[in-house]
Amino acid sequence: MDRSQLDGRTGEPRGLGRSAGTPADQTTVRRSNLSLVLRHVSERGQCSRSAVATETGLNKTTITSLVGELQARGLLKEVGPQHAGSVGRPSLALALDGSRIGALGLEVNVDYIAAFATDLAGRVLIDRRIGFDAMRSEPGRSLDKLVQMIGRTIADLDALGVTLAGITVAVPGLIDTSSGTVVVAPNLGWQGVSVADALLSAGIPADVPITIDNDANLAALAEYTSGVALGTPDLIYLTGEVGVGCGIISGGRLLNGADGFAGELGHVVVDPSGEPCGCGRAGCWETKVGLAALVRMATPDHAYGTHHQAMRDPEERLAEIEQRRAEGDLRVGAAVTEVGRWLGRGAALLVNLFNPRVIVLGGYFARLADQIIPVAQAELDRLGMTSAAERCGFAASTLGFGAAARGAVNVVIERVLSDPTTIAFRPS
Repeated sequence: MDRSQLDGRTGEPRGLGRSAGTPADQTTVRRSNLSLVLRHVSERGQCSRSAVATETGLNKTTITSLVGELQARGLLKEVGPQHAGSVGRPSLALALDGSRIGALGLEVNVDYIAAFATDLAGRVLIDRRIGFDAMRSEPGRSLDKLVQMIGRTIADLDALGVTLAGITVAVPGLIDTSSGTVVVAPNLGWQGVSVADALLSAGIPADVPITIDNDANLAALAEYTSGVALGTPDLIYLTGEVGVGCGIISGGRLLNGADGFAGELGHVVVDPSGEPCGCGRAGCWETKVGLAALVRMATPDHAYGTHHQAMRDPEERLAEIEQRRAEGDLRVGAAVTEVGRWLGRGAALLVNLFNPRVIVLGGYFARLADQIIPVAQAELDRLGMTSAAERCGFAASTLGFGAAARGAVNVVIERVLSDPTTIAFRPS
């Protein structure tokens, strides 16, 4: 089976088509065929009904029925006419619609909460981020702030005439995705926090599916589907936040591990005598390369936890660091070089373990990529297995601090593509 027929997240077949070789009731077959047609148009772009029939193997009568239902659900529309060099009257083309159906992705991190919403065709509707001190807030207060962000965003979508198809929340920690519970998020101080239940209790509509997932995993999905490493089947994404997360795409699939906890490289101890980490240990990798480490070395007077002013957005912290560098502060250059060295050492471990083709640097790593990458690449070349390191390089993400929220949106869209019947028929 061609990889385009596999779900990028689960690796399972995307649609049954005409026959899957196993008994299935008519409802299941139709749901699968609706998904097959919708996904085909989504991936291929504008195409005629006859082209969809030919390329999916479904007969024209079935295509007519399926397209009619997808149109009634507001998922497909006709555009055209389409001229493909054929003789006779040009036909109308099918295109992905979903303009009245929204997908919402959010991220709760140490110093901000972000919201990113698109329609099902990926058109950006809302993109906002607010500074918030989640590190020094109780989980309940952080969740209250998250609920406020969701409520405001839903109200804005309602004003646009957009119905929400689902919500996915990214959190930097170990997540039990089946229950929507944050098992532990060291930098947030969360343990056993049921985010999904809290959102439902706070009045988020019960008919809106809610998913909670790890921020680095979601960001890796965003890079794989729409970032600088688009379509690269073996990649690693590293978050550059206060903490450091790692998302791994291997063979075109997200590597989750037995309990969904794979990729927690930020809490691998690299210097037992190093700085204390939020997880309770000392010398974890993120204490060497996280944004808090850079701030501590470059601007010690403004280090995290040293003052009680309003929490600053990470972009503000980076702007200050870059300003001090421009003013000739030698501590900044030394701090960036130190981060680059430790980043390269961790990258060498990843390359030796997973043999990726590219390591995508997100968050603040991307902002300082021109200074960090040369140092990190030299360290990777020195410590990595020669053949693997030679075939792997760094790339700076273009998605900024919003990568996880974008990946969260992709989860919602994927759910609809996999089962279009989750979207209600539009009033005629």
